[in-house]
Amino acid sequence: MGEGDLGLWTVLLAMIGGAIRVSTPFIFVSLGECLTERSGRINLGLEGTLVFGAMSGYAVAYETSSAWAGVLAAALAGTVFGLFHGWVCKLPRVNDIAIGIALMLLGMGLAFFFGKPYIQPVAPDLPAIPLGFWSSSPQVEAALRVNVLFVLGIALAFFIAWLFRSTRIGLVIRVVGDSSDAARAMGISVDRVRLLATAAGGALAGIGGAYLSLYYPGSWNEGISSGQGLMAVALVIFARWNPVNCIWAALLFGAAGALGPALQSIGISKGYYLSYAAPYVLTLILLIATSSTTRAVRCAPGELSITK
Repeated sequence: MGEGDLGLWTVLLAMIGGAIRVSTPFIFVSLGECLTERSGRINLGLEGTLVFGAMSGYAVAYETSSAWAGVLAAALAGTVFGLFHGWVCKLPRVNDIAIGIALMLLGMGLAFFFGKPYIQPVAPDLPAIPLGFWSSSPQVEAALRVNVLFVLGIALAFFIAWLFRSTRIGLVIRVVGDSSDAARAMGISVDRVRLLATAAGGALAGIGGAYLSLYYPGSWNEGISSGQGLMAVALVIFARWNPVNCIWAALLFGAAGALGPALQSIGISKGYYLSYAAPYVLTLILLIATSSTTRAVRCAPGELSITK
């Protein structure tokens, strides 16, 4: 194998491993947003939920010496944010987009305030599955070291897809998201369904935050999210509100985020920091590409704010 082939192989392995690591929080946040939006509500506050989930998960994991206790705490924190968002949004003349932005700022502010004592302490990490145990190459072992939450996120995507397609709960969520008038005519409480869907979406975003602080990058700091909660909204639009498509979209975003470290692994440092802009450039391109009313909005739930 030539030097050029070896370099290409190294970059490919680094991007595969990086895509898996970086995509995991995208999977959870996008699934949460997909669930929320399919009920007819958009939640731009998931960035704040993600950051607060990262902080609360890290803090509880440190205090209890249990990473899974941290994940549970992050999910509970996300649920509280989701319930608050859902409760406020059911009030008259309240705009869900404006409330989402306000809660994003609130969540980030609370995380920064309460998280200051936990910037230095070291919390336990989440476990990973060493799928590359068969290889003697450190690059292969690192690329195929898969966190348990990634596997859980994949399974959850297929479960939510089945839920929407084959269960009464999924039918109720879709009816509420497509037409609140039809849902009320069927005796369905629109506010209750959206409240629960927003709470569940917040819980998933909180788990995504716990992954950031307890596995990759595996520490708590105020810049841990880098806008992943907001990018997940674009990811859901790109995935056409399909939970399974969220997996592929998240992996695409993850590969873009892994581009910089992959190039650095073969010694390419020129423009290294510029490569970190790849996920944001991809977000902009996808939003422009899916802004046509004949494509993305055609697949959107009818009650979403972006369709009105």
